[in-house]
Amino acid sequence: MFLVACCTSLFDPATRGTIAEQVRSVDFANLMKVAKRHRVEGLLWNALRSAGIETDAPELVPLAAAACAIAQQGLRASTESARIQSVFAAAGVDLLFLKGLAIGQLAYGNAFVKMSWDIDVMVAPDDVGRAANLIEALNYRCVTPAGDRASFERWHVANKESVWQSDDGLRHVELHSRLTDNPRLIPTIDMDSPRQMVVIVPGIALPTLATDELFAYLCVHGASSAWFRLKWVTDFAGLLSHRDAVEIERLYRSSQSLGAARAAAQALMVTDALFGLPLSTGLREELGRSVANRWLAAAALRELASPREPTARPLGTVMIHLTQLLLKTDASFYWHELRRQVHVALATR
Repeated sequence: MFLVACCTSLFDPATRGTIAEQVRSVDFANLMKVAKRHRVEGLLWNALRSAGIETDAPELVPLAAAACAIAQQGLRASTESARIQSVFAAAGVDLLFLKGLAIGQLAYGNAFVKMSWDIDVMVAPDDVGRAANLIEALNYRCVTPAGDRASFERWHVANKESVWQSDDGLRHVELHSRLTDNPRLIPTIDMDSPRQMVVIVPGIALPTLATDELFAYLCVHGASSAWFRLKWVTDFAGLLSHRDAVEIERLYRSSQSLGAARAAAQALMVTDALFGLPLSTGLREELGRSVANRWLAAAALRELASPREPTARPLGTVMIHLTQLLLKTDASFYWHELRRQVHVALATR
């Protein structure tokens, strides 16, 4: 919860006094383990500095190094994103940037405090082949899936993204042809959806989804992994930090029309439990009235509290798969999602 308070201070400076009061009782060795587990070292470092806490203590040297590496990675990503955008524009291939730098700028007013190991871009399904050629020309190679172009095209039919690595191994691009593995989640959000331009630094502005669509997408993205990293919840909280109860409820209603379903309820309930949201009494009661919503939120909070990520625990991803089955209410979604999970399980054996 001290880590949550630190993350909160990046978009709510009024909480910095609380950090300064509590810091004396903090076990820094354990705090840094938790921060690394949740990939918020950059947020923690900047929060401690902003709160006026001495950050040159020996126990904080690894944290300083991690925060510096995150900022450097962000700077590399910004220049690389601009290069990708320029090459795609010259070729006439439309693209959107997902998560990453754009979310960091929108949530914290600083794109370089948030950890992002890759650059996520989305193109229309019909443009995937051309996009792959452009990324290859930028000295990247496809690492997931490995194989020839035929296997790449088959992969993108069943999966939402492929992973590309630069020749020097320092940069990664995830090429998305849709937002979700299960196309029945937020099916109306695509390349034709409303968008916004986010200025990362002077001279670099990246196109991403407009506010309503971005809200719905982030809900579904977090729900797809049961929100097991605090980084995702903090980004979501930051995006909502300056919005009142009326606007948050409007975003929730919009997400329902876009197909986010229970993922949006889970996102709001988890974020409210950790950060406190200005939800109206009516909306809070509505969300909590559903047994499924309460179970989804509780499952996500348990995943967040675990000292290890799901993939590092025996059968650790079972809970994630169970939550994925309950993200929508109709039986057709349930069976489609169950078949998808079985197919993935068999393909990775």
